[in-house]
Amino acid sequence: MKLRTGLTLCALCLLVSGSAFAEAAPPRRIVSLGPVITEELFLLGSGESVVGRSHYCTKPEEARKIEEVGNVVELSTEKIVALRPDLVLTTGMTDPGPVEKLKRLGIPVMEFPQDNNFKGICDSFLRLGQTVGKEKEARELIRSAEAGVNAVRASMPSKTKPAVFLEIGLDPLVTITKESYLNDLIESAGGTNVARDARRSLYSREKVLAQNPDVILIVSMGFDGEEEKKTWQGYGGLSAARQGRIYIVDSDLFCAPTPLSFVKALKVMKEMLGPKP
Repeated sequence: MKLRTGLTLCALCLLVSGSAFAEAAPPRRIVSLGPVITEELFLLGSGESVVGRSHYCTKPEEARKIEEVGNVVELSTEKIVALRPDLVLTTGMTDPGPVEKLKRLGIPVMEFPQDNNFKGICDSFLRLGQTVGKEKEARELIRSAEAGVNAVRASMPSKTKPAVFLEIGLDPLVTITKESYLNDLIESAGGTNVARDARRSLYSREKVLAQNPDVILIVSMGFDGEEEKKTWQGYGGLSAARQGRIYIVDSDLFCAPTPLSFVKALKVMKEMLGPKP
């Protein structure tokens, strides 16, 4: 079966958690293989330290000027070694073979696994800040993000909890469970993820129709979101179709979970899940 799914790149953007780096002088030459990691380094004011990046590390715009060393999953150890990095930041999807080779060559490597909620995203951001000598800046940005999230949560109606199905892949149909930070995003915006307790992310249309969600969100990366929206609208008995609450969401925003982007995505999510005017 041919896999046409937005899961691949979106999953790359979800991998943003890490572990503490040994106490030492902040690294001056960093190779970042995670799109979110690269964006966060610039948020912290450490963008000038990034000397290498993955193909998907394109935010902010300045990052595009940095030399590419691979595409997250596959990378060139030769290019990385030539850049003389003090630290290489990887994700859980980075090919372990080249990573082990870098370690054998004595190049420090830090992996950033996936976070599954807003707190985890903030904890990882703080650890990244500590790693690059920007702890103060990280704490300030986290405080701002926490205030934004708390303000949105406080403004949520207490009684309305629309059932939500979020689609991130097609053929096969792929959704998100409670293990994804996107589940936390839905719940923080006052919704209920119909797939929250599913054992795996692979789903079926039949199951969605049986659960009859009030809202369907389509993160279209790698497939035609407009066509998929039309497909869902074709089910006349589907609550989301009857109410006109099938939305194509901004994958660039929803799949880039920095503390600050989480707040922006939460505000957008709140508007989509709130009562229609």
